[in-house]
Amino acid sequence: MFYVISYDISENKRRTKIHKCLKSYGEWKQFSVFECRLTATQYQKLRHRLDKLIKPAEDSILFYRLGQCCQRHVERIGCAAPRQDDVFLV
Repeated sequence: MFYVISYDISENKRRTKIHKCLKSYGEWKQFSVFECRLTATQYQKLRHRLDKLIKPAEDSILFYRLGQCCQRHVERIGCAAPRQDDVFLV
C-alpha cells in the first residue's frame, strides 16, 4: 500500500530520529513529508518504531493511505524535493 506520512515534532532531537526512521521506509518528498510503499507487516513495524519515538502529548504523525486510483491523481507543482537529506529548517 502507498502512504503519505507527515509529521510535526516539537523537539529537534526527536524530529531527527523520526526523519531517520522514515527514511529507512520511504522517500523524503518535502520537509516533514515522506512517501512510502509498505506491506502490512512493514506498516506495523514502522508504527511500532514511531510509537516508541514520539511524545504523544507534544508530537503528531499523520498517515494517509492511498489506493492506486488515488496515486494517479497526485500532482506536484513548483520546486523539486529537498536537496540535502541532512538539513532541517526549524
